[in-house]
Amino acid sequence: MKCGAIFDMDGTLVDTEKLYRRLWFETADFFGVERKPNLAVAMSGSGVKQMPSILHRFYTAEEVDADKYIAKVFEGVKVESEKNLEVKPGVEEILKYFAENKIPMAVASSSETFVVEDRVKRLGWEKYFSALVGGDKIKNGKPAPDIFILAAEMIKINPADCYVFEDSFNGVRAGAAAKSSTIMVIDCVEPTEEIRNLCTAVFNDMNEALAAIKRGEI
Repeated sequence: MKCGAIFDMDGTLVDTEKLYRRLWFETADFFGVERKPNLAVAMSGSGVKQMPSILHRFYTAEEVDADKYIAKVFEGVKVESEKNLEVKPGVEEILKYFAENKIPMAVASSSETFVVEDRVKRLGWEKYFSALVGGDKIKNGKPAPDIFILAAEMIKINPADCYVFEDSFNGVRAGAAAKSSTIMVIDCVEPTEEIRNLCTAVFNDMNEALAAIKRGEI
């Protein structure tokens, strides 16, 4: 078993990625522009600082104010997740297992730190995590490895000695670039051959990941 564990949040710990994906698509209606099916995929796992440039690959600055579009999506996710913040299957079990085995844990999310802190507090997970890192804390967002390197530093574990749990392609790329043991837990997208090759393992949910860890396979 590795010495540390770092978790992405949206789509990995909590079932909010489906909200982001729908709202990246539907918010186009508010601005009177064409819906872009691939926008959500491009945004998934990317850092908040990179989002405006990604958005402008789909819409010109004349068509859409990037900051307003992004803020509209974030507000929609906030409102809907406050009604019902669903935890992904197996998450509570794996957090308890790591805690019982004294494995330091961190959250490393592209969402802003205050969002991460709010969700962790609402779910009563403060006892599990010794570091919470949002996309606003680093210069280069995923797929750059910066956020996982910082999270590992904050829990005082070498990135190579950490598991990274992710659901997005950009997150997997970032975990692999940090030289961590990167585990993809499938959420909205199936891994491509490229992504499978970057992963230590791919699972359908955290229950499968935990079982493999207990068997000493990863």
